[in-house]
Formats: sequence, structure tokens, C-alpha cells
Amino acid sequence: MSSPGMREASSPLQLCRVMLPDDANIMGTVHGGIILKMIEEAGSIVGTRHCNTQNGDRCLAALVRVEKTEFLSPVFIGEVVHVSAVITYTSKHSLEVQVKVIAENILTGAKKLANKAALWYVPCSLQNVDKITEVPPIKYASAEQEEEGRKRYEAQKVERLETKARVEEAIPPPPNPEDAPKERYTVGFSQSSLIHLVGPSDCTLDDFVYGDRLDRNIQRLME
Repeated sequence: MSSPGMREASSPLQLCRVMLPDDANIMGTVHGGIILKMIEEAGSIVGTRHCNTQNGDRCLAALVRVEKTEFLSPVFIGEVVHVSAVITYTSKHSLEVQVKVIAENILTGAKKLANKAALWYVPCSLQNVDKITEVPPIKYASAEQEEEGRKRYEAQKVERLETKARVEEAIPPPPNPEDAPKERYTVGFSQSSLIHLVGPSDCTLDDFVYGDRLDRNIQRLME
């Protein structure tokens, strides 16, 4: 039986968008970063909706950890991507969102599971960004589902602490500027380069690169 105050999680969110040439590499395969961006957006929306169902500070669900991301099948230009996100566990100050990505070929109707992901969000107050608000508890279909979620929560918390300890041990303290080698202040040390792989969206129908693409890269180097 659910405890008083528990509520149904917000309805599963679905984002839908057709993949365009700008989303893909020269082989027509959609960049993983495009899919990851849609996954994060879906999780943030469903988390923010749920956390604002209670009274108090308005908040925004911020991504704090990508627990798992699986790339199961490539997505191509022209396919329609359906991203569904659902809240599967809540603690006092964080919530777990699980996401599935389905790619649909609208010419044949064929669908495939392209990605699966599990992410953790925390609600940050819009009045005070340093304040983490409380997450409304959700109702679970069964006690087993709640227990499984609790185990995932405890496991990721332990792993997060272990990772933080390893990172702090591996990163040396910042050097004293007075001890910096003189080579750091030479012209050669200050030079930089920018490499850009030309893709279909950079070119005209005659396969020539748009001039503004070159100008944009030159401007980036000068900044």
C-alpha cells in the first residue's frame, strides 16, 4: 500500500522528431550527441513536471548523472525518432528517469529500439540555484518495483562516491604560476588549430563548401 502523500508520476513523456542532414555524419548516421541531447531533454521535462506538482519553490530538474546509456542500433537521416521518458524511482532529493529511443522508417513503417538510458536528476530551485528542493514521492506498481529502484539508487550512490574519490586522487593540485616554464609564454605555445570534418550540410548541391562555414571557423580561431 502506498504511503499518504504519494502521487502518480507524471505521464510518460514522448518527444518526436525527424532526423535531418545536419544531425548526421557523412555516412548518413545520426550523431550520438543528437540522440543524447534528446534523451537529456526528455528526462528534464518529465522530471521538472513531476517536481512542480507540489507547493513551494518552482524548480528545474537538472541532470546530475548518466547511469547507463546503450546504443543498440544506428539511426539514419529521414527516420523519425520517438523518445519516451518515465520516472521509475524517487528519493528525497533525486529521481531516476529511464528513457527508450525508437527509430521509425516512415516509408516502410518499420521500427527499431535504438537506445536505452537511465539518468538521475535533482530539482534545483529557480529562486536559489544552490538549493535542492524535495522530490514528491511516487506510487509504485508493487513493493518489488520500489525495492528494485531503491537498490539501484544505493548502488549508484556508492559508485558516485568511489568515482569522486578516484578523480580527486588523479587530479594534481594546480601549479604555481611562478613555476610555469617559459615555453608557455612563447608564440608557438599560444598557437591553436581547429579541425572540422566537412559534411553534407556544409555543402551546396554542387559539392562546394559554403563560404560562411569557412568564415565561421576562422572567427572561432580568432576568438
